[in-house]
Amino acid sequence: MKKISIIVPCYNEEDVLPELFRRLGAVAVSWGLDYEIICVDDGSRDRTWELLKGQHEQDPRWRSMSFARNFGHQTAVSAGLFYAGGDAAVVIDADLEDPPEEIARLVEKWREGYDVVYAIRQKRKEGPLKRFCYWAFYRIMARLVAFDIPLDSGDFCLISRRVVATINAMPERNRFVRGLRAWSGFRQTGVTYERAARFAGAPKYSFKKLVNLATDGLFSFSTVPLRMATYLGLSVSGFAFLGVVFTLAQKIFSVEFQKIGLAPSAGFPTIVVSVLFLGGIQLICLGILGEYIGRIYEEVKGRPLWILRDSAGIVPAEKK
Repeated sequence: MKKISIIVPCYNEEDVLPELFRRLGAVAVSWGLDYEIICVDDGSRDRTWELLKGQHEQDPRWRSMSFARNFGHQTAVSAGLFYAGGDAAVVIDADLEDPPEEIARLVEKWREGYDVVYAIRQKRKEGPLKRFCYWAFYRIMARLVAFDIPLDSGDFCLISRRVVATINAMPERNRFVRGLRAWSGFRQTGVTYERAARFAGAPKYSFKKLVNLATDGLFSFSTVPLRMATYLGLSVSGFAFLGVVFTLAQKIFSVEFQKIGLAPSAGFPTIVVSVLFLGGIQLICLGILGEYIGRIYEEVKGRPLWILRDSAGIVPAEKK
């Protein structure tokens, strides 16, 4: 019998976990597969780890690990994939916004021969501003990368063993898992579903974390921002050259320009505006360069992606 691994990143989810245990355990028997559920406690400060350990004691198929601190959602997903031992792995958040009942549809597509089955969100329960930001990000990202990336699909997905091995072999630190999943290739398809509201508690992805995730996705898979800085510099230089030509023409044909209301004037306001404009452009370009250099700096340090504080049913890599 084939085996499937369910990866569940958790962060301060003590209010949600009892319902997660119930619903995920109930649907797992319908898959007709051997399974394991790997929960990754991303440095929670509530009773999340106690509940996860208790669930492992009741059912050894629920395996868990706890980080020494909060390393981030994408790192938690990566850790779960690293320890996954199934023929396929499903990534699903603990908040139950992605219904566990939909996993059966992902498994069905996997049985048809697909290596990646991603879930496409048809409806979201967030506010209009947040929905617009998600909508815009996926479409901007799709235009900037050199490979096909599915629109409106999050981390909720099923990936085959060979895709898991491919992602685990990638050493990068600033990880955007849904981008790595799409970049790996293989046979991929999508399944649409309606996303539910969070079962309990407050969302753990703040606006700042969402912005960081978006920039990781953009700067990890595209060099277009660097080209945009070049194009922006060329555009500003072109406008500056036209301004020089216009000013010179004003000086030479001052009488003609005065007749049409464009007589030469004192240049102090123009100089101030030009300096501020060019200074802003330079800072933007330096910021783009800084994003890439900062990521290079993080990569070359070679620190581990995560540090385990405790585990239940999982043998840490250093002990294997």
